[in-house]
Amino acid sequence: MDLRYWKCVLKRTNSCPDPDIKFFIYSGDYPHRKQLDVQNPRSLHYGGWDPDKRSVIIIHGFNESESDTPISFVTKAYTERGDYNVFTVDWEPLTKFPCYLSALSNTRLVAQCSALLYSYLTRHGARATSMQCVGHSLGAHICGMMSSHLSSKMHKIIGLDPARPLVNEYSSRAFRLTRDDAHVVQVIHTNAGFLGVEAPAGHVDFCINNGQFQPGCRGHRIRQARCSHFQSACYFAATVSRQTTMGVPCTAVCPRRGRSLGLLPGTPVPMGEETPDG
Repeated sequence: MDLRYWKCVLKRTNSCPDPDIKFFIYSGDYPHRKQLDVQNPRSLHYGGWDPDKRSVIIIHGFNESESDTPISFVTKAYTERGDYNVFTVDWEPLTKFPCYLSALSNTRLVAQCSALLYSYLTRHGARATSMQCVGHSLGAHICGMMSSHLSSKMHKIIGLDPARPLVNEYSSRAFRLTRDDAHVVQVIHTNAGFLGVEAPAGHVDFCINNGQFQPGCRGHRIRQARCSHFQSACYFAATVSRQTTMGVPCTAVCPRRGRSLGLLPGTPVPMGEETPDG
């Protein structure tokens, strides 16, 4: 049986689909969405699925929902592009504040059920090479954990400031995002070393404004960290909306310590949605 205490839920099951984990498809104008039933082969058709478009699965993090900021900025940006089938995973009942420990444990079930969504899409015509998973905070680790439930690696994962608290200390590589989880793993760091993991974590890591605290984030240290942690979704959403942000090569340390920027010779590359897979 699941363990419920105060408003926290600790899942003890490994059965999918699960009533506390919902999938939505966005088609047409944001914020119109339809809930997807992975047990109904017609659900994709009713939701406006276009097999000729690329697909993105978007997963929120701790104390968030699929319709709240900051992940809603990413969903809106992809929906307004018009060239993606946009799917979101909502696991809000399993990740409410202050239930971080139970949320961390629940990521395993969310990853398993999200892998079921991925398999449902490929079974109905989605090409693996045209699909990607975008996750913020704990959602980034869920994207990575999905691969352990699939017969082959996903093509691309984009981790938006993957969560750090208790992940590095107590989780094995199987339960956090690594470069082994997909053929292309991109990580965007905006609060590295605090709420976000440090670099390197993917095949390519972008450290924005030193990767630690972002301009415009004010208040005490925790408030600055939370604000900076959220900014990863905002910066990435801008690239989905075709606003170019360029990254220059640097040494594999993020956040940067000391006065050296660690810059290296080489060609700048665009960050986010337009980053070349190679």
